[in-house]
Amino acid sequence: MKLSTGLFLCLLVLAVEGQSWTSFIRQAGQGTKDMWRAYRDMREANYKNSDKYFHARGNYDAARRGPGGAWAAKVISDAREGIQRLTGHGAEDSRADQFANEWGRSGKDPNYFRPAGLPSKY
Repeated sequence: MKLSTGLFLCLLVLAVEGQSWTSFIRQAGQGTKDMWRAYRDMREANYKNSDKYFHARGNYDAARRGPGGAWAAKVISDAREGIQRLTGHGAEDSRADQFANEWGRSGKDPNYFRPAGLPSKY
């Protein structure tokens, strides 16, 4: 078994603690879809200064699914920021993205980051 797979399973076991596996996994799947929808909307909108809003919104929607959704949002957000740092994305922008991610996961209103003029569709 690869180290990454083993680590993933350990994190999953720790995250499930006190909750049924099926419920946690369902929430994680739904949270993953929420994160994907926010990413897809961000790409579709292609709107200047809107990335923090979509980061917060994806994390907010995923976390509302329950502990599994919040876990999926954190894993996806951390992985995305890690990859961006490795590819030369600025550390300052990454910190700002993580702030927006945590803002949304904590249940705070993602509209705090909404830029003026972003179509109401989003």
